[in-house]
Amino acid sequence: MRDLGAGFGHLLKGQRWVARHGRSYGFGLVPGLITLVLYVGVLVALALWGEDFVAWVTPFADDWSSPWLGLFRGFLTAVLFALALLLAVLTFTAVTLLVGQPFYEALSERVDRDVSPDGTAPESPLPLWRELWISGRDSLRILVRALLWGVLLFALGFIPVVGQTVVPVIGFFVTGFFLTEELASVALQRRGVELRERLALLRSRRMLVWGFGTPLGVSFLVPFVAVFLMPGAVAGATLLARELLGEEIRDGAGEPSEGGAAAPVVSPGPSPEH
Repeated sequence: MRDLGAGFGHLLKGQRWVARHGRSYGFGLVPGLITLVLYVGVLVALALWGEDFVAWVTPFADDWSSPWLGLFRGFLTAVLFALALLLAVLTFTAVTLLVGQPFYEALSERVDRDVSPDGTAPESPLPLWRELWISGRDSLRILVRALLWGVLLFALGFIPVVGQTVVPVIGFFVTGFFLTEELASVALQRRGVELRERLALLRSRRMLVWGFGTPLGVSFLVPFVAVFLMPGAVAGATLLARELLGEEIRDGAGEPSEGGAAAPVVSPGPSPEH
């Protein structure tokens, strides 16, 4: 259970880091705002014409008597919108990271330098176009996995009681895992960690990942919140990536310790899953 608190702690530390670096935070809002406009447009269109779409795909129910026709299609419309909202949460991070790849790379590097005992950060030897290609390819592979989970959870949602209680909770944990993978990929890809290795690394510390990603996924459900939390989420995911790899973290990074002395160094190192 300690890893849950540690993961949430990284999320908070990331938000505090960008709060102390206002210029970085301001630039970090731009990619999220662009993505938000696109997603809001899709969700608004679904809200306006979702019922018509459901009616189009369920012609077999045209002859049903009232109130069953309205209840059936109303339920499907609500489920369709809920699924679209879940997919928006799952994919928002990937799309925003792709749009803001150059900035988030620079932000992650700055966090690495700030928390590294020697003030250095790993740098990718790949050109920008290659990084964008790898990021887009890996995001698509993660999206396919997320969609499969989304379809499965959508189907399980029809199970009485369980579909309305247990399934939504599982959905938040699944969302948290994939959110964390996308955010941590900025720092891990720069270190040359491939997707398969990243997933194995995250699975080895699931509680840490859920502690970071699940509350973030829940907060992303609140309109506009994702935009304002994204820069800090990238910063926090960089800290989380360092812990996953057992890299040293300078405690109190970015804040001078008493008397101007160097802040102590902590090395979380790999630990068993809790």
